[in-house]
Formats: sequence, structure tokens, C-alpha cells
Amino acid sequence: MPKPSLQEQYASLVATLNRYGRAYYVDDAPLVPDAEYDRLYRQLEELEAAHPELVTPTSPTQRVGGAPLAAFTPVEHRFPLLSIGDIFNAAELSDFNARMQEALGAGLISYCAEPKLDGLAVSLIYEHGILVQAATRGDGRVGEDVTLNVRTIKAIPLQLRGDFPPLLDVRGEIFMPRDGFERWNARARENGGKIFANPRNAAAGSLRQLDARITAKRPLTFNAYYIGYVEGADLPATQYERLQYLKSLGIPVNPLVQVVQGEQGLSEYYAAMGERRAQLNYDIDGVVLKVNSIAAQEQLGFTAKVPRWAVAYKFPPEEELTKLLAVEFQVGRTGAVTPVARLEPVYVGGVTVSNATLHNEDEIERLGVMVGDYVVVRRAGDVIPQVAGVVTEKRDGTQSPVVFPSVCPECGSAIERVEGEAVARCTGGLICPAQLRQSILHFVSRDAMDIEGFGDRIVEELVAAGKIHSVADLYALTQSDLASLLIDPGNDNRKPRLLGVVTARKLIKSIEKSKRVPLSRFIYALGIREVGQATALTLAHHFHHIKELMQATVGQLMALPDVGPTVSMHIVDFFKEPHNQEVISRLTAKPEELLFGAGVEVIDEAEDFATAPKPLAGQTYVLTGTLSMPRHEVKAMLQNLGATVSGSVSKKTTAVVAGEAAGSKLTKAQELNIPILSEDDLRALLNKYQA
Repeated sequence: MPKPSLQEQYASLVATLNRYGRAYYVDDAPLVPDAEYDRLYRQLEELEAAHPELVTPTSPTQRVGGAPLAAFTPVEHRFPLLSIGDIFNAAELSDFNARMQEALGAGLISYCAEPKLDGLAVSLIYEHGILVQAATRGDGRVGEDVTLNVRTIKAIPLQLRGDFPPLLDVRGEIFMPRDGFERWNARARENGGKIFANPRNAAAGSLRQLDARITAKRPLTFNAYYIGYVEGADLPATQYERLQYLKSLGIPVNPLVQVVQGEQGLSEYYAAMGERRAQLNYDIDGVVLKVNSIAAQEQLGFTAKVPRWAVAYKFPPEEELTKLLAVEFQVGRTGAVTPVARLEPVYVGGVTVSNATLHNEDEIERLGVMVGDYVVVRRAGDVIPQVAGVVTEKRDGTQSPVVFPSVCPECGSAIERVEGEAVARCTGGLICPAQLRQSILHFVSRDAMDIEGFGDRIVEELVAAGKIHSVADLYALTQSDLASLLIDPGNDNRKPRLLGVVTARKLIKSIEKSKRVPLSRFIYALGIREVGQATALTLAHHFHHIKELMQATVGQLMALPDVGPTVSMHIVDFFKEPHNQEVISRLTAKPEELLFGAGVEVIDEAEDFATAPKPLAGQTYVLTGTLSMPRHEVKAMLQNLGATVSGSVSKKTTAVVAGEAAGSKLTKAQELNIPILSEDDLRALLNKYQA
């Protein structure tokens, strides 16, 4: 096949970008991640710069955004509602600052910096303080009249307060907070309603409803970021002061807006927002940087498409496009079978990703994903990468269905899925090598028996060599057993090596050290399904001995705080299992009492707990956002130390523990100057008092 001509390459690129642009801006159904669109757009810009004779009026570089939907009345913007040019790295930031210095003849330039919200730009027109019109950006010059829908958004005032001008055009972003987005999708799943892919799509789809009553049900909000024009008032002389002026009129402004100085200030703000990104209750994909002086903005002016005095400094993409090479199935400690996507490596969220979770069989069906598909991979903060969507238009007929196995890939036992549960499980129990490996790794972990040195490779080889069939076998290992292990280093082309005497001696020492353990950690180490650290503490504070817990009934367990019927059943079922009874007997029996008895001394905590000091007594904590530990466990740990855990923030709050996608509680805490604890801070606090 002959190579396409330059003209054909250009025409194809223009057509592709126009198709993607219409899907994003007009249909509210993006076909590819933003990063893929940005990459192709910059490729087109470079091609046009090198070959200006190719430029056509239909090129997306010759317009700002999408056309209005026919169902809405067109609105001509009195002052163009333009996009802002993007930059992607420190070198481009330096170039921007240098251009501003040269154009303004200034040294250190003052900038107004703010988060770049991922929503929908609108213009709000106020006449004599009354909201009379709201319009979307459209193509930057003609947008869509969405006044009736915008009036339903409670964050947008219908009447201004204070000293408002006769005419005011406010520009800003309508968006859906993360907590509202999660609540909406949760209800939609329950009721069979529309599930949105992300908050940006949710905001756009909600605003463009022909029936405003539908929009009114959606959790939308608004932040102002600019004044388009004003009549009958003298405005402040800087961008930052103008935003504070809007705030005085009752118009929401992002609380993270700051004035920064020079290139260093811009860089520091960008880095700070990048660190806070995962904790915010709304999506941002970068920061917007504007010359703060309005006089300087007017001097710099505009190009045909963008203001010269502002840029959007984009974060590394949290979504990227790559190819799904295969799907493998991993088996966890409790037998849960999880599909894992093997991907062509792609840089997303600041790291190179080659694996991503597909969660379960239902998620595979919902996505409609096939092996060989081009998929959207999402990684936000420290969240495990996941497949978020499929680009079906890239299919070429070579794709094949993902087949969920009926038998365990590790042991060949049947895979069963209980009705009402999303997770399928291997029925092999500890005859399954995968479940055995994971149960051992859990048993030796720091929060359980804390046996140092037993990593994945060592445990894998112990199981493969037949030296361990249960966690009790750890205590029967000899120095010779360990020293003779042949450890495979993995994929770095090094030869397998013997573990050796020195390492073996250290491991034996760690095993011996673990033979005296509090009851709560012993319970947690057993790996009972859904019994985390906090539940283990609750059980240990009520029962004096492991034998008492083994004889407990569902009714007795349900009487304990934060132990519900499901967890109670899991506990009772675990201790009914003869194999588990045998393992516990071997662990707790002394060698002289039982052959291969481990002699683990399990310490009673119940009496000590009743008289123990409560170092956090009188303190109040609030939890917000998603934590890696179950929330009920965190709550129980804090309460065990004497703290109160509240559902709302007040001046009496000691601290707010903020996980990912923290909500309005975090914002209120910041306003009240209440200390914010990350999950790492929380762990340090709990470890300090050994909770």
C-alpha cells in the first residue's frame, strides 16, 4: 500500500480530531482520553506550522470549541468566551513566563493561580443583580442558552448581594463534585439508571437536559473565574481582587486561588496542587495561571483563539489510551478471583502502567471489553490502575471475548459465585496454592504476626517446594529448610540463587520473636473473611482467650459494637472448619503437648483494655474521603483510644482524617483552620499508641 501523501495525512488528522471534538463538546460522549486528543491536536499544530499551505477552515485549530446543540437557543457572547492555551512541562512554563517578562518589560511578574476545574464553561449575565441569562461556551462566540437549567443549581445566586453593578458578565465552570458523582452513580446502579463515566461527563450531560427538572436533581455546583464585562462599576485592578469582589456579591470562587510571584511561584503552586489533587472533592486536570494585573492583561491582549496572558498548565494525564494484550485471573487469600488486564505499557498518572484491574465479571460485561481492544486506563493518585472504558471504533475484527474461567487457574477447583455477590471465588481453600500463599503473606505481615523477611518470592518457593501447607508450618521450618531454598529473582535475567545461611538465620530469629503476640493481632493474622484490625480488637477486648472466641455464637458476636450479621457468620463458619481448628491447635500448643506444636503465647487483652488509659479521650475526629482501611475499622481504633468520631466538622473538632476524594468536610475544616491528617498521619497516630 502506497504511503499517504502529506495532504492525505493532514486531511485524516483533521477529520479524526473533528470527530473526537464533536463527540466531546457536542455529544458529551468522548471517544478517547483528553491526553490522546491533546497529543493529536499538538501534532496538527506542528504540521500546520511547518506547512501553512495545508491549513483549511475546517481544521479544529481554527475554532475554539463545539457548535451549539440544535435543541437550545443560540446565544451570541458579547465578549468572546475563549479557551486558554495549554502547556505541559516546566520548559513550556519557563517560556510562558519569559514571554510575559519580555512583553511587559518587567522582572518579577505577579500571577493569579487557581485549580483548572474539569467541568463546563458558562457565562452568567446579571442585570441589576438578577440572573437573566446563562450560556455555554459553544464555539467561543455563540453558545447555548441554558438559563432554565442553570437556575436550578443552588450554588449560583439568582440575585446578587451587596454593591452590584447594573450589568455583569461572570465566567466560570459548572462541575459535579466527586461525592455527588459517587452518590448519583450508586443510586443509578440500584435503580437501573444512567451511570456516568466521570464527573465531567456527568456535569455536561446534566446541564444539557431539555427538561430543567432533570438538571435540578443532579448535584451540580459552580466556581467563577473571570469577569467578561461590566457596566456601571469600577472594578479592582487585579484578577485576584476581582475574584474577591465576585465572592462579596455571593458568587462562589474557588478557595485555592492564590497570588504567586514569578516562575518559581508558578512551579510551586503547580506542585502543591498536584499533591492535593487526590484529596479534593472535585476533578482538576491542571492549574490556570493568569497575569494578575488587569492593565497588563489588556496590554498583552488576545490571539484569534486564546488570551496571551494566561495558560493552563496540565497535569500528567490520569487517563490514557493503550492496548489490552490479555486478561489473566488472580486468586486472593479468601479465594476471590480477580481479572487483571495485561496492557501495552503506558505512562499515566505519573507512572508506567502495564497491569490494571478489571474488578470482576460484571465489570467486564459492563465495559464490553475484548482482548485486543484499545482501552482507556485510569490512574488517579495512588489508586490501583483500572480499565475505565473501551474505544470500540478502533476495533478491526481481531479482538476476542474475555472468558471468565469456571475452574481455578491455580488449583483446578470449581469457581463459584454466590447469588447477590459480585465476586467469584475458588472453592479449593488452602489446597489452592494461590490462597495458601496469600494467607501466609497476610499471617506474617506487620499488622499481624509481624514476622520480618518473608517476601513474595520466599513464600512462593516455600509453597512450591511443599515445605508449607498451612501457616502453622512456618514454626516447624528449620534453618536448613530455608537456606536450601532456590529463589528465582524474576524477570531481570539473573540466575536463581540459594537463600543462604545468613538470611535463613535471620528468618528463624523473626519466627521465634513472633511467638508472643496480643490476641487481637493473632485473630487478625488468621485471615477470617472481613475481620480487619478494628474488628479483631473488638473481639480481643471482649473474649479472654481464642478458645472463647471459637465457641461464640452468631448472637453473641452480633451483640458486640461494629460486628454485624455477615461478619458474625464468617467468624462462626471459620472456626467450624476442622482444618482451621487444627491450625489453631498447632499454633497455640507447646511442642511437649503436641507434635509440631508452635508454642505461640497469645496474650489476653480484655482486662488490660478495661483499665487501660485512653490517650485520645476528649478528642473528636471526623473521617472524610476514601481510606484504604475500612471506615468502621478506623472508627473503632480511634474509639478504642478514647476518641469520639463525629460525622460533622465544628470548631470543637480535633482533626479531620482526609482520604482520597475528600468532600465538603475537608473544605469546612480548611475554612476553620482545623488540622488535616492524611492516612499516613493517622497510621502514625495509631501506631504511637499501638491501636
